[in-house]
Amino acid sequence: MLERALTGSQRYYRWLMFLLVFVGMGFAAYLYQLHNGLSVTGMSRDVSWGFYIAQFTFFVGVAASAVMVVLPYYLHNVKVFGRITILGEFLAVASVTICLLFIIVDLGKPMRLLNVLLYPTPNSILFWDMIVLNGYLFLNIVIGWNVLEAERKGVHYPDWVKPLIYTSIPWAVSIHTVTAFLYAGLPGRHYWLTAIMAARFLASAFASGPALLILLAMIVKKYSKFDAGKEAIDKLSQIVTYAMLISIFFVALEFFTAFYSNIPSHKHSLEYLFVGLEGHKNLVPFMWMFVILAIVAIVLLLNPKTRTNEKTLRIACISVFASMWLEKGLGLVVAGFIPNPFDQVREYAPTIPELTIAFGVWATGILVLTILYKIAVSVKEEVA
Repeated sequence: MLERALTGSQRYYRWLMFLLVFVGMGFAAYLYQLHNGLSVTGMSRDVSWGFYIAQFTFFVGVAASAVMVVLPYYLHNVKVFGRITILGEFLAVASVTICLLFIIVDLGKPMRLLNVLLYPTPNSILFWDMIVLNGYLFLNIVIGWNVLEAERKGVHYPDWVKPLIYTSIPWAVSIHTVTAFLYAGLPGRHYWLTAIMAARFLASAFASGPALLILLAMIVKKYSKFDAGKEAIDKLSQIVTYAMLISIFFVALEFFTAFYSNIPSHKHSLEYLFVGLEGHKNLVPFMWMFVILAIVAIVLLLNPKTRTNEKTLRIACISVFASMWLEKGLGLVVAGFIPNPFDQVREYAPTIPELTIAFGVWATGILVLTILYKIAVSVKEEVA
């Protein structure tokens, strides 16, 4: 089926070339970072995880969200998700690709990856994160490809695929749970030291991921003959609604715990994010934008008329995705380092090389997604 990715309209080729330009720019910036070291980024001794790890964390959630269509379709036989499930599985493949690339660029030297394989350390959360991410990537590639191939041939997918499908459901939950443990297991970082970190991660994932999937389904419908179906979109939008409400509720719980207890170390990170701390307020505008977008999303999603209207649903999904990205993909990681163990504020801002590399990684993930969607849509159109 790979040959289907090599044929398409001029718009398709122009889009691929556009993405390849950003991939090239990102690779050139990465070579510059590789030559000069991580000093070209905004990271420092005080903020050792920055934009790269924040994006890794966010896209792990997007990858995990595929379970929101896989579970009801394969486990509960919800037929309306039949057409959109492959889009969710291939979105997971592209998202995990982005995650792994952000890990590589954050390491500074890619050969350091070999340390995890040559010197495995089972008591390290990073070791298990490597296993669950690569395992989830493998599962989604094998499941998605074989199910699509069987559909093209007009037969049922092989029986050996079913155990992999059932395995992928708890595995999806595990990838974001293990990622949350990377943060919640660090006692010196008060903002991350919370028992509901994994729950927060999963709630935000089940809001942002399906929201993105709805937007992608709309784009696919606009530029092809493939339609995931209105009923599937309606059910996904309901999932987004409840997940978004739970996610905002969990954020509110952090405020109550920090300010009602009145423990300074728990309050400082939240103060830095929303009002500034000791005159430092780089992230304040972004976090209030998160609040505004979250309110817009919830208002539009709670009203059945706006949730079922394609135009307002599009605005709601964009608001959900953007708000969750601001909260998890921007504020969460940086705030954990502020203030530092000496109770000093050392702000962080990504540099131009850092952002260029990030754009290149995003473009690579979108390129992978475009190719996989081109193959999937071509098969779906042929079958139809």
